Amino acid sequence: MQKREVGRTGLMIDVLGLGGAPLGGNFVDLDYAQAARLIQTAKDSGIGYFDTAPWYGFGRSERVMGDMLRGQPYILSDKVGRLLKPGAVENPMDFGMIDPLPFHVVYDYSFDGIMRAYEDNLQRLGLERIDILLAHDIGAFQHGDENVRHFGDLKESGYRAMDELRRNGHVKAIGLGVNENEVCMDALEIGDWDVFLLAGRYTLLEQTSLDALFPACEAAGTTIICGGPFNSGILVGREMWNYAKAPAEVVDKARALGAVADEFGIPLAAAALQ
Repeated sequence: MQKREVGRTGLMIDVLGLGGAPLGGNFVDLDYAQAARLIQTAKDSGIGYFDTAPWYGFGRSERVMGDMLRGQPYILSDKVGRLLKPGAVENPMDFGMIDPLPFHVVYDYSFDGIMRAYEDNLQRLGLERIDILLAHDIGAFQHGDENVRHFGDLKESGYRAMDELRRNGHVKAIGLGVNENEVCMDALEIGDWDVFLLAGRYTLLEQTSLDALFPACEAAGTTIICGGPFNSGILVGREMWNYAKAPAEVVDKARALGAVADEFGIPLAAAALQ
């Protein structure tokens, strides 16, 4: 598997990794055995980079990921910014979750919140380390007007917690795991980030990150990991885009892309990964 360096850290990760959102039942009815089999298939295929988060099934993804990686070589990214508190949500599908664990989310991007989330993640994983720590879903896409407060917490103290974990060697790299270009641009103004896991903004359907964000990251030495290469599934035959039902114009564009791929005998999913 071809590898690339994350930022200037010396940490090398595979150019193709396995994202853990579906392993927690996010929009997909996937049980533990199926999730474990998927992880094992990825490992057997030579994939060694994995990503997860507390959000995915409110801990389900972390638990199966930890079980399947324990005692094995791996590179893992996990996320902070959300704490899981006891007490199940009333309607899990309001959050896109199928059969999550009985928790609810509290957002906290402060120093104490980041440190607590990091320790909680390790406990759920049952692993001794997390390699890449990402502030999850900071930005207006997730929080709307509340993002002013959350980004203020990250700027004033949360970044310091992540940097401290990096400087002390507890994690090898820090960054964001987000869905929008703008918050990455804002983050570049408040800290020295190794990597942004950017979902959905650099795909066959959309390349909005090319004009400003990619050049800014190149100048800062910040690596981009392109998450969500299928745009929530629209590029592999599902009618989902940006975590919701795709509008007609997006469906039409995906079909047009599929027709071009068919002309060359290339599966649309393979083109999307490239």
